[in-house]
Amino acid sequence: MTTQSQSTRKWWALAVIAAAQFMVIMDTSIIGIALPEMQAELGFTPGDLTWVFNAYVVAFGGLLLLGGRLSDLLGARRVFAAGWVVLGAGSVVAGAAGTVGVELAGRAIQGGGAALIAPSALTLLMMLFGGSPQELTKALAVYGAAAPAGGTAGVFLGGVITEYISWPWVFYINIPIAVLALIAVPLLMPAAPARRGSIDIAGSVTVTAGLAAAVYAIVQAPEVGWTSGETWGVLAAAAALLAGFVAIQSRRREPLMRLSIFRAPNLAAANFAQFALAAAWVPMWFFLNLYLQQVLGYSAFPSGAALLPMTTLIMLGMVVLAPRAMQRFGAKPMIVTGLIVLGLGLAVMSLVRPTGNFWIDVLPASLIAAGGMSLAFIPSLGTAISAARPEEGGLASGIVNVSYQVGSALGLAAMTAVAAAFGASELGDASALTDGYSAAFLGAGVLALAGAGITAATMRTPAADKADATV
Repeated sequence: MTTQSQSTRKWWALAVIAAAQFMVIMDTSIIGIALPEMQAELGFTPGDLTWVFNAYVVAFGGLLLLGGRLSDLLGARRVFAAGWVVLGAGSVVAGAAGTVGVELAGRAIQGGGAALIAPSALTLLMMLFGGSPQELTKALAVYGAAAPAGGTAGVFLGGVITEYISWPWVFYINIPIAVLALIAVPLLMPAAPARRGSIDIAGSVTVTAGLAAAVYAIVQAPEVGWTSGETWGVLAAAAALLAGFVAIQSRRREPLMRLSIFRAPNLAAANFAQFALAAAWVPMWFFLNLYLQQVLGYSAFPSGAALLPMTTLIMLGMVVLAPRAMQRFGAKPMIVTGLIVLGLGLAVMSLVRPTGNFWIDVLPASLIAAGGMSLAFIPSLGTAISAARPEEGGLASGIVNVSYQVGSALGLAAMTAVAAAFGASELGDASALTDGYSAAFLGAGVLALAGAGITAATMRTPAADKADATV
């Protein structure tokens, strides 16, 4: 195979990897518009309906570390393909479900498939582009840009499919994409031999149960109350399970997660930056949708269209601006600056009015926030996955995905509580809703600025970056 054909094949492989990221994120947003029809047809109670979303998130977050470990042991290509099979099977179950229990089981299976796809996709990306820092930055930019594209596409497709076809197709749409991905995997993806090693069963069970319990407590807290016995009981169980996981890892010869991995320079700091980005960005995206629909009166399709300028800027920023800025300034300045800009954008967004409009209240603030996200996401992601040893790429990918998912769940739950405390529970009252959403935007901005401060204090600037910045 010629060098040119190898290069072409590599970039086509990146397209499949980016499609995987697109699908994983799209599956979290595409169901939103379909929920009322699902409730009517399947008999969901209002409280149970949120679990169409949460079942996916809990399984995804709880199984990510195991997915990363399997990727390292069995080979990223095998695990990537297996993830598509599991995601496709879950989509069939969720689309064909006739009862609440079957629907939630299908969504959990989808989340399990996503937990196999996400870390193995990043490992494959590192295998393909890790030898060239310049190419790696470009590849990470394409991969990162697929996430906001998937989120916005999910809103669009969910509305179109629900209105013109039927709600099961928000799940069935995954099936042909999964088939195409499975055809492409053996043709495009690099093979890696399986490595000798054992699966840490005890560690896998405790960390999966611990992460799932933590995410469960976080997503349920706004409904049952942060001070309730149920919330604190589940959080205590999660803490005990995670403490047990740490104890198991410290004793095992082949642990699921080598604890000393966090000694790698900047790995912990980069993962915290990803946590802070998610904790600020996901609540902003969620409450901006609600402001557009419940206060400004947008229907689902115009609401999705209103997110397009922000999404376009993020994609352009990640693909065009971030790679060049990384070469010029290095990772740490970009991460800190991006979190600050995101925080400022959210502060501006907190000035939304009950009688506002898109051009004044939404567009400027959303573009500022999008600029901050596009600056910080790629450098923090790249630092997190490149800090580990090459043979632990799957583990590092799993850890950074866990950081982002837990950050998004915790940030959304916390800002939901803030919004409710400031009036967002008063449905139909535009002024009260706006007060609640404004408080949530401001709170998310504080999280972003706090993340910038902690990242500035904890992340070290490599000597190479310092030298580049003086050129």
